[in-house]
Amino acid sequence: MKVKPCVLRAACAMLVWGTSFAQTNIRTVSSPDGHVKAEVFVTNGNLRYRIMRDGQEVLISSRLGILSDGIEYGKQVELAVPAVHEINEEYRLLGSHSKSIDHALEGEIPATSSGHNFWIDLHVADDGVAVRLRLPAKAGRRVEADRSSWNLAGNPVLWADPLNAAYEGPYRTTTLWSVGEDPIGLPITAKYKDLYVTISEAGLKDYGDLAIKRGANSELNGYLYADPKGWVTDEEVRQPWRVTIIAGDLTQLVNSTLIQNLNPPPDGALANADWIKPGRSTWQWLSSGAPVVGEQDQWVRWTKELGFEYYLIDEGWENWERQWESLRQIVSEAKKQNVKIWVWVHSKYVKDAAERNAYFQQLVAAGVVGVKIDFPQECNREWSNWYYDTARDAANFRLLVDFHGAVKATGMERTWPNVLTREAVRGHEYQITRYHRRLDSAHDTILPFTRYLVGSADYTPTVFESKELQDNTWAHELAEAIQFTSPFLCYGGNPGDLLSNPARDVLAAIPATWDETRVLPGSEPGKISAVARRSGKQWFVAVLNGDSEGDLKIPLTFLGNGKWKSSLLRDEQGLLDKFDRKDTTLSGGDVLDVHVAGRGGFVGWFRN
Repeated sequence: MKVKPCVLRAACAMLVWGTSFAQTNIRTVSSPDGHVKAEVFVTNGNLRYRIMRDGQEVLISSRLGILSDGIEYGKQVELAVPAVHEINEEYRLLGSHSKSIDHALEGEIPATSSGHNFWIDLHVADDGVAVRLRLPAKAGRRVEADRSSWNLAGNPVLWADPLNAAYEGPYRTTTLWSVGEDPIGLPITAKYKDLYVTISEAGLKDYGDLAIKRGANSELNGYLYADPKGWVTDEEVRQPWRVTIIAGDLTQLVNSTLIQNLNPPPDGALANADWIKPGRSTWQWLSSGAPVVGEQDQWVRWTKELGFEYYLIDEGWENWERQWESLRQIVSEAKKQNVKIWVWVHSKYVKDAAERNAYFQQLVAAGVVGVKIDFPQECNREWSNWYYDTARDAANFRLLVDFHGAVKATGMERTWPNVLTREAVRGHEYQITRYHRRLDSAHDTILPFTRYLVGSADYTPTVFESKELQDNTWAHELAEAIQFTSPFLCYGGNPGDLLSNPARDVLAAIPATWDETRVLPGSEPGKISAVARRSGKQWFVAVLNGDSEGDLKIPLTFLGNGKWKSSLLRDEQGLLDKFDRKDTTLSGGDVLDVHVAGRGGFVGWFRN
């Protein structure tokens, strides 16, 4: 990390809020490019902050605070002179692009509340702002409530989902003033006239998960739904970062790594560990339910034929008659075919540290390389620490991790890169025929601009079996594997269907991680999502459409010079389970005319 000294721009001024005047102590930090500015200030004794981009208010006066031991850290506040430093570094990321840039100015502002010391940390980057409070260590301190808020200017369009402890709610389009009193989960994305703004939190550790309730004045207030009575600690209290991502367009939005940047880097050995390998996986549960011992050889053969790296044995293997002996045999046979095995694990087996390490030891002895850990409890302070402890212990055993039924992503994969993915999304596991459930058509088109902004997700994409399509087309299903990024890319469909599909060659070429991502013209969350992604020297275009059929023009300028072998897979008019496929040669000067059906899609594969 490169850290440079910097001069803080601070001032005392007279501010106007509404029609009242108040003497306000302001501490201001601007982004490295000068476009984003954050102000922390005190008005009438209350600690507040606001955010501007190019002079436009993104957040108006918003609250900061923690209630602890009966003291409102955020009232009767006085600010001292801050220290500011510059952060400027790059690091590897597994996901929608291969390199992350963390360039920001970060200020530490000493403060007092009714005479009690605390600190305000302010992180201002070109793509947004993060702020948090820190309270000093104190024996027997009780943290009672969180007073965070985001006060969005005006009445922007919002894309939000209802609070669900497993973060599997449906995303829908609404407006700020239409949000009801029911709690909603993070992240939330808002659209101003010329800006996109996403709010969430980063670095959730040793603290309860934050949800949102709309206040009487439309301020979005945070509350600790899983810790209604708070907790007691002797340690320093570090509030997770309260994050506001700001982007001028959708490409900037989806390429933000502000959430990950706000987490500590891994130690050197883990950062370059050669056993942390992204890959694609087959998975039996969605198509056939609990795994049957006698069928596992077939699943491994299918995995090899697809060229996938992993096979996940899901819930039910723990009930096999000779559980560990059978698992060792399956892993051994799979290794001969260059297929690595993941297994499903209930969180109850790995909650306690001693039991967790003993269980991990058994898995490693059997040759397992990854664990899908399911059904953690709602994320209070204790469980927020459990995620980190489990990731650390898994890393000690060189185990990869997929957290399911999990709390939202807050960037821990930067610190623990062996955590390849987590669920925290309503995906194909929800939409399954035997459960008689169907995803709302807008949900898929919103996810790339909400849930996937904070980290990868295990949506388990792409089913081709007719009864599981639920009115999606094959082109829509194939596009999911490109749009819904996950370094552990676990396909939901039966591999027999994947192998026999006319898009088999395209599907087999789709990687688990990407080098570059661009959002294409015509994209509109809630209606249609169109992206171009690059991996090495090949490009993919993926379109996910909502209810209404429509037309897109896709300029291929991202291809640059030369001729490109191109496979174009469109919706077949009037049929869900068929492609209109064309293989041709195209160049960067060409423009594709694409018609998409309701709940349809499009995939283009370009290589030279």
